[in-house]
Amino acid sequence: MIKVVGIDPGLAATGVAVVNGAGLSVSSFSYGAITTKPCQKLQERLNSIYSGLVSVLEAEQPDLMVVEDVFSVEKFPKSGITLGKVTGIILLAGCRKNIPIMEVSVREAKQVLTGSGRAGKKQLEESVRRRLNHSRPIKPYHSSDAMALAMIGLFRWDNPLLIKQCP
Repeated sequence: MIKVVGIDPGLAATGVAVVNGAGLSVSSFSYGAITTKPCQKLQERLNSIYSGLVSVLEAEQPDLMVVEDVFSVEKFPKSGITLGKVTGIILLAGCRKNIPIMEVSVREAKQVLTGSGRAGKKQLEESVRRRLNHSRPIKPYHSSDAMALAMIGLFRWDNPLLIKQCP
């Protein structure tokens, strides 16, 4: 049995999910989000995310961390830069805790769990919930996205080529 933490980076809300299991079978799971306030300075928000994530990693002691790969939308380049900063501190937290890290694109996560790389957030959340046999909606969507990432890490645990070790 292994434990995987999935992280969906976001400045306002970073989704975090933990799954325990083996192969395609999830035996237990939990999820939530680390939130920050827009009135805070960027460095304070990044510090809150980093501190919150380090607390989760210390408490959970995962075997693997799966992080959504950074993407940028041409219309909003500044958002992509900010998302890169958030992702950077998430990768730093995992590295400092010596946790192997896998990065997965949002399109790949949607493809694996719904069969379509163009699936919407609601469709992904419903697919995750169905696979977990969980009746209540997984909210916010950042949490369901993080759960999808954690599940992919569990499914792919046996492929060491996909996992990056921190030197």
